Amino acid sequence: MSTYASNFKLAAYQSVSAHGGVANADPHAMVLMLMDAAAERIATARGCIERRETARQARLLHSCVNILAELSGSLNMSEGGNLAQNLRDLYDYMIRTLLLANTKSDTVGIGNVARLMDEIRTAWVAIGPQVRHAAQVSVPAPVNAAAGPP
Repeated sequence: MSTYASNFKLAAYQSVSAHGGVANADPHAMVLMLMDAAAERIATARGCIERRETARQARLLHSCVNILAELSGSLNMSEGGNLAQNLRDLYDYMIRTLLLANTKSDTVGIGNVARLMDEIRTAWVAIGPQVRHAAQVSVPAPVNAAAGPP
């Protein structure tokens, strides 16, 4: 089997695996998946800077900026209060830092964003059980229509 065919099969498997994970994920897990994807791209982009692979570096950081924009856009500003606003401000800062770091091939700026992402991810993981429990409590139990009113 050629290298191209092997890579194609691997990419297809990864795509199906990723789509399957998204299809089965709750909103908390989906945000975690986005954070993980951003962290992976940041780490890879840092390596690209060290190897002077500027085109790949730019693609990875652009993708990371899109993920951060998605995370920012998914915040519930009406119910999130100061926490949502602070997260939005932090995501905006991270986006600006990555854009600037990309133009200067600055591993320090990218490292700062990686640390911030790790801190946000750690907090997000910590609140996971609370979020899942609250979601289960707030979902009304299905009504058995055949049984009639209670």
